[in-house]
Amino acid sequence: MTSVVIIDDHAVVREGLHRALTTHGYDISAEAANIAEARAQIAHVNPDVIVVDLNLPDGSGFELISRARAISKSLGIVVLTLNETDAHLLAAMNAGASAYILKSAPMSELVAAVEHSIKSPLSFSAKGIPAAIKATTARFNLTAREFDVLGLLPSGASTQAIASALFLSQATVKTHLASIFRKLEVENRTAAVGKARKHNLVVD
Repeated sequence: MTSVVIIDDHAVVREGLHRALTTHGYDISAEAANIAEARAQIAHVNPDVIVVDLNLPDGSGFELISRARAISKSLGIVVLTLNETDAHLLAAMNAGASAYILKSAPMSELVAAVEHSIKSPLSFSAKGIPAAIKATTARFNLTAREFDVLGLLPSGASTQAIASALFLSQATVKTHLASIFRKLEVENRTAAVGKARKHNLVVD
């Protein structure tokens, strides 16, 4: 039976998901209300899938997603959120999520997302993703990899950290940064992040 950890700071949401997913045959191994609890539970039960909200009281769900993905390439990571902006969707994809579902979606879509995450944990699934990528990157002609690098800048990640997260060499990251600065018409990381925020290219 597929084991699932539910991560959401609202007890009523966790309870509803627990009932619904159990009805569909999933084993809810644990629940967590924040990032600290989630990390502990993930390490303890080693689930097949996590269903995670982006807004958590002790930090961003993106941080948890990135950390979980760095630890496991086989973990299914389903984002279940109220945030429906392209920036949030793309940030989740870049962080390593397997699927992105709105809380307003029917249960059938969540179940489909969970199944997708089990079969293809590293293949991102979400409604509107092609349009989101096209609209977001076309503004400044950013490549997909440049967008990946740009998405890590708001966290203050070093060149080494970005290289590690994206499995690139530091020299390649520096090349991408130079191209990003040129396309955004800025001279440094701070200015790049500022302009990216202004145009909804990144999410903090």
